[in-house]
Amino acid sequence: MQTCWIVYNGSLTHDKFIDQALLLQEAAEKQGIQATLVKNYELLMNVQQSLHAKPDFVVFLDKDILLAQYLKNEGIPVFNDPGVIEICDNKARQYMALAKAQVPMPLTIIAPKVYPDCSIQHTGYYEQVLQTIPLPMIIKEAHGSFGMKVYLIETREQFFEKVDELRGIEYVFQEFIASSRGRDIRVNVVGGQVVACMHRHSDTDFRANITNGGTASQIILTERQKEVAIQAAQALNAEFAGVDLLFGENEEPLVCEVNGVAHIRNIYNVTGINVGDAMISYILSKVRIAAI
Repeated sequence: MQTCWIVYNGSLTHDKFIDQALLLQEAAEKQGIQATLVKNYELLMNVQQSLHAKPDFVVFLDKDILLAQYLKNEGIPVFNDPGVIEICDNKARQYMALAKAQVPMPLTIIAPKVYPDCSIQHTGYYEQVLQTIPLPMIIKEAHGSFGMKVYLIETREQFFEKVDELRGIEYVFQEFIASSRGRDIRVNVVGGQVVACMHRHSDTDFRANITNGGTASQIILTERQKEVAIQAAQALNAEFAGVDLLFGENEEPLVCEVNGVAHIRNIYNVTGINVGDAMISYILSKVRIAAI
C-alpha cells in the first residue's frame, strides 16, 4: 500500500487547518493510500541525518517552506513543490511571474525596499506612484492570507500613513478594480484543469473573502475565466492552485492572486466537490509515471 504524509502547521490551532488536512486524508484513503496527518513540528529537520521512514509522497498544506525543501531534499515528492509554495506566498514575486507570462491582472507596482529606520518620503517616489495608479488604490503586503494585510487606500493621508507604517516590509501598490468591489471568483485548478469554482460576495467589505464575512455561491465559468485561471496556475508552475479572479471592465477576468496552499472546505460546502479527490488522483498519476 502506498503511503503519504499530509503536513500542516501544528501551531495554528483553528479548526480550519486540521479540517483541511482531514479532507485530504479522506480523499487519499478513498483511493487506497495510507495517509498520515503530520504537524510540521513533528518532523525534526536534522539536516545532517536522513529520515528513518519516508512516505511515497507528501501533500504539503503549509507555508513552512524550509520544511518542504528539507523533505524534497530527502528525495520525497512534495506537492506543491517548495518553490511553488514560496512564490505563491510572496505576492510581489508572484506578480512579477504573472506579468512575465502576460497573465491579465490589475496594474501593479512593487514597492522598493526601505529599511525600518529610513525613509524615502521626500524623494518624489510616492508622488510618481500616485500619478501612475490613481486613488483609490490597493496596498497589499507581500505575505498574508485570507484577505488580511490588504488595504484599500482612498486618500493621500491614508496613503502616506500606510507607506510609513510599512517601512521594512515587502508590499505592492495595485490598481483598485472598482467593478469587482466585494466580489470575486475562487477557481481551484489541479494539473492544469479547473475542478471547482465558486462566486464570493460581500456587502460590507471591498474584499470578498469568506473569512472576512463574505458569502459564496455556485457559478458557471466562462471559457475566458477558465483560460485565465489555468494560465495563472501554469505561470507559477502550480500543480494545485486556488486562483482568485476579479471582474474587470466588461466582466473580463483579472487575476487577483494565486494561492499555492488553497483551503478547500468552503468550496466543498458550496459545490459538493472535494478538491482533494482530484489532487490525490493527480499525484498518483505523477508518482506512477516517475516510477516507470
